[in-house]
Amino acid sequence: MKNQKRPQLINRLVASLLLLLPPFAFSGGNPVGQQLADAKAANGYFISWREHIIDSAEIAGFDLTGSDGLVMADIDGDGYEDIVSVHEADDDYDSASSSADGFVPDAGGHIRLAFGSADPAVWHNITLAEAPAPEDAAIADINGDGYLDVMVAVELACLLYLQNPGPDARTEPWPQLVLPMTKNRGSYIRVFLADLNGDNKPEAIAANKGAQRPGIRDYMRSDPVAIYTVTGDPLDGANWHEMILGKYSVPQNAEPVDLDDDDDLDIVIGSRGEERIAWFENLGDMAFKEHAIGTIGGHAHGFNMDYADMNGDGRLDIVSLTRRGAAWFQQPEVIDEGWIGHPIGAFPPDSLVGMTLVDIDGDGDQDLFAGGYSRGSRLEESTTSIDSPLGRLAWFENPGADYQLGKDWARHDVSRRKRGMFDQFIARDLDGDGDMDLLSTRGNSAPYDGVFWLEQVRTTKPTPRFKAARSQESEEVGLP
Repeated sequence: MKNQKRPQLINRLVASLLLLLPPFAFSGGNPVGQQLADAKAANGYFISWREHIIDSAEIAGFDLTGSDGLVMADIDGDGYEDIVSVHEADDDYDSASSSADGFVPDAGGHIRLAFGSADPAVWHNITLAEAPAPEDAAIADINGDGYLDVMVAVELACLLYLQNPGPDARTEPWPQLVLPMTKNRGSYIRVFLADLNGDNKPEAIAANKGAQRPGIRDYMRSDPVAIYTVTGDPLDGANWHEMILGKYSVPQNAEPVDLDDDDDLDIVIGSRGEERIAWFENLGDMAFKEHAIGTIGGHAHGFNMDYADMNGDGRLDIVSLTRRGAAWFQQPEVIDEGWIGHPIGAFPPDSLVGMTLVDIDGDGDQDLFAGGYSRGSRLEESTTSIDSPLGRLAWFENPGADYQLGKDWARHDVSRRKRGMFDQFIARDLDGDGDMDLLSTRGNSAPYDGVFWLEQVRTTKPTPRFKAARSQESEEVGLP
């Protein structure tokens, strides 16, 4: 029995070590979105994608740019999920909208809310607030009045609480508060709301990466990952309290997730400067114990992560980015032992950043949908080369149990544009046709920034992989 298992173990380790190798180049010709679909669903139908716009500069009536994070929940209680999205409005990503006190209410960045309806083509968009470079958001009922509130991670530089005014959420102003202990404290890039102690009240969990564009001094110092609790009225700054979990070099994530399967929420953190992930075990009564996560076969960045039992062993595994693309790290039988990394894929020369696990092809396992960042000008593309990192959409098909043999995840490219930043994705069957669609935001490409959803289209014969919502767009190109 040992001899039969040994080749499988060797194959898994070899596949893990591939994460350390440089990415290889691809060749192509026609624009990616115009190529015929090659991906198939479990029922044999071909999979392509159709883009639909939810929010944009044209819809908003002003320059809605730098679109970034988004979250969903039924905020107005009408039975349809709504979307809170954030838009940085920072064309050069140079802290241009910062100020001496770290927060300017009218600094150009926007927090938007799109109210959903029975028709996925119909949305009612409003602006909740303005802030300098809002980066991420979370939704929960913070004041206990039965209405969902919003917490925003503002990159320049605070946590911002927005209180739902109730039945008139579409028309009334949302009262707001900058958490006083976060004001002018660095750069908040992610925020989460979760009940960590079982009292039916959410806490905020956030990492402070120190600066919008960390320099050498930021990497050399440690900045906090913290929990923020409130007692009493959340609009009174004196009622908020900070509990620091730990300090790291450029921490960029702090996600609540039950990693050890004991029915409470732990916290998984990611440090860019240390290039590692770790987790805090929830011991109850707001006590936490830090554990290292020793990854084998690649260093996890921990910026965007997702979680699923990828191999069916009953333990939650972690999907994260490495230097060479996305990988999933297998939780060991003893959680403090080494987590073996299994490569998923990359799409060089484009920078894979946004991702989510979702069963795209309907075969019962988790595929990975991913997006990339364009690195050129955010305002024009005349000098942008197709050999440079561009805006990419693609998905990776889960090989199932064949991962043990080192089988690759097949990559299915969807679109490649000269401009675009695709940071986060949310999977929903938005049109109710039985397959999964994707919602996301798009930045780095004014005037095409905003919120959109990708309809999964299944056909008996292959059709072009991607149909854009706009007739005028950033140039669609092929692979270099």
